[in-house]
Amino acid sequence: MCKMTNITLSVPEDLKKKMDEHSIINWSEVARQAFIEKIADLEFLQEFKSKSDISEKDALRMGGRVSESLAEKYGVKRRK
Repeated sequence: MCKMTNITLSVPEDLKKKMDEHSIINWSEVARQAFIEKIADLEFLQEFKSKSDISEKDALRMGGRVSESLAEKYGVKRRK
């Protein structure tokens, strides 16, 4: 079994109200998955950078473009 640690997360009041409207959702799991995905993205970029001559800034920009394209393709609204 994986040992879990608690963190405190701040969200705007209007977002919290919307989350409360969907109390069936396990918001901790949603946050956990978002953290996992972000870490995977960062690790991918680090590995990509280590094998490439492009700068970290360029790699991040390219990753952002890929994310935007995928969000557009699947109709997901992304916050910037």
